[in-house]
Amino acid sequence: MRHVMAHRVSKAVLVFAIALFYTILVLNNITDYGSNYEFVGHVLMMDSTLPGNHLMWRAVNSPLVHTAFYIGIIAWESVTMVLCWWAGVRLLKSYRADRAQFAAALDVAVIALTTSLLMWLVAFLDVGGEWFLMWQSKIWNGQEEAFRMFTIVGVVFLVVVQREPTPH
Repeated sequence: MRHVMAHRVSKAVLVFAIALFYTILVLNNITDYGSNYEFVGHVLMMDSTLPGNHLMWRAVNSPLVHTAFYIGIIAWESVTMVLCWWAGVRLLKSYRADRAQFAAALDVAVIALTTSLLMWLVAFLDVGGEWFLMWQSKIWNGQEEAFRMFTIVGVVFLVVVQREPTPH
């Protein structure tokens, strides 16, 4: 049974680690709003993509739209942060519970981590990377960081959804 408890606690701790990351991320984006706002603006304006780019019709030069995008990202990060903290607490509170109760606590973690994965995949890799061609920029390219975070959160997700070992 101790083996099962160790697995359960490790799942909770990993979810808490993701919650901590998002807490720092949200704090940074709010207290240093201008730095990442500038990043979002340049990605949306596509002003550092390859010269002669035939997809410049996608560029968005409206500061109002830049603000909406950036506030949307901060809101998405904030929701993910809250979900991860809530999931970690639920997992820790139920680590001694029976399998069904612990599995119910895992549901919030799955939702929280999926919310995170979708942010990195949709907002950064799909929309920023491919639609606004962030991959073409040597200066305003966050794809490597997005992939890194997608991978880290993906590994935590796989640990969280891993079946519990059977007690010996």
